[in-house]
Amino acid sequence: MLKQIQMAVSLIYPPRCLGCGDLVDSDFGLCGTCWRETPFIGGTVCESCGVPLPGQADGFRLDCDDCMAHPRAWSQGRAALLYRDQARSLVLALKHGDRGDIARSAAVWMMVAAKPLLENDPLIVPVPLHWTRLLKRRYNQSALLAVQLAKQCQLQCCVDLLHRRKRTESLDGKTREQRFVALGDAVAFNRRQRARLQGRVILLVDDVMTSGATLTACTDACLRGGAAEVRVVVLARVSKR
Repeated sequence: MLKQIQMAVSLIYPPRCLGCGDLVDSDFGLCGTCWRETPFIGGTVCESCGVPLPGQADGFRLDCDDCMAHPRAWSQGRAALLYRDQARSLVLALKHGDRGDIARSAAVWMMVAAKPLLENDPLIVPVPLHWTRLLKRRYNQSALLAVQLAKQCQLQCCVDLLHRRKRTESLDGKTREQRFVALGDAVAFNRRQRARLQGRVILLVDDVMTSGATLTACTDACLRGGAAEVRVVVLARVSKR
């Protein structure tokens, strides 16, 4: 009976490409054209931010020039996509276009990228939005990604472990230094969730990493609250290359 209902639904609402809306073979997928235009990250990557690196892994830790010049507060980081082309369109649709359906597929891509970060039963935690932005946007795209990632990985998720205690102005167009100054003390841990934080490995989830200022503020908050280690995974990474 259930199978018949699913077939009927698929006839009425055939699966569409997440990118362009064309018909595809299965739900939550990309058509061939959009897949080719989506820059998935693979191969050798920076251990701290997930950006692609030339050459082959040699068994030693590899970090990009940015992460060597500015060591990260977290221990490891990964990204599923480069923030350009179709990936940028998907991120913006998820963030500003009420396209929560993208989070399910995005979480699968993030799980693949974050495989080395899933050891030791990490607690999955989204980067928080200030309540005023949450009220305006109606949802936190990072929380949507975190919940879906936790389902895919069968791990625990705590969507309110962190909170923004002050609203920061838009970071678009700001330099690296300006971003870090703006976010210096903007994030704090939720004291009601402190017991869940103590001694845990935290896996922070966000949609995009640019300078890493937001993730640094969140990492510092987790470590102040007693976390043993913080790792990060993002859907897309801005790259200078």
